[in-house]
Amino acid sequence: MSDLLFTIYPWVKSLHIMAVISWMAGLFYLPRLFVYHVEKAQSVDGAEPIFFEMEEKLLRVIMRPASIVAWICGLIMVFTPGIVGWDFAWPWVKGVAVIAMTWFHHWLMARRRDFVAGRNTLTGRQYRMMNEIPTVLMVLIVLAVVLKF
Repeated sequence: MSDLLFTIYPWVKSLHIMAVISWMAGLFYLPRLFVYHVEKAQSVDGAEPIFFEMEEKLLRVIMRPASIVAWICGLIMVFTPGIVGWDFAWPWVKGVAVIAMTWFHHWLMARRRDFVAGRNTLTGRQYRMMNEIPTVLMVLIVLAVVLKF
C-alpha cells in the first residue's frame, strides 16, 4: 500500500493544490458577496434573489467539492510514508489552520442560511473584517509547509 501511495503522491499533491486554490477563492469571495448583499441588495429591485443564487452556487458547486477534495488529498499525503515529519511543528500548525479554515467555511454556510431566513445581523464592515480570516490562515499554512519549522 505504501508503494502505491508513494507512486501516486505527485498526482495527489497536484490535485490537492488545485483544490486548495479553488476552495480559497471561494473563502475569499463569499464574504465579499455578503458585503454587497448587505449593502446593495435592498436598494436594487430583484437583486436579493440573484445574491441568493450566487452565494448558493459558490458554496455548492465550488467550495464544497473543493474542500472535500483538498481534505481527501491532504489525508492521503499525511498517510504517505516519509512525507510528514511529526516531530516538527509545521504539520501541527497546518492541521490546526486547516481545521480553522474548515470551521470558517461552515460559519459562512451558517451566515448564508441567516440571509435566506432573513436573520442576518452582521454589517458589511463586519463581513469585510471576516474576509481577512482566510488570508491569515493561508499565510500560516504556506509558511508552515514551505519553511517546515
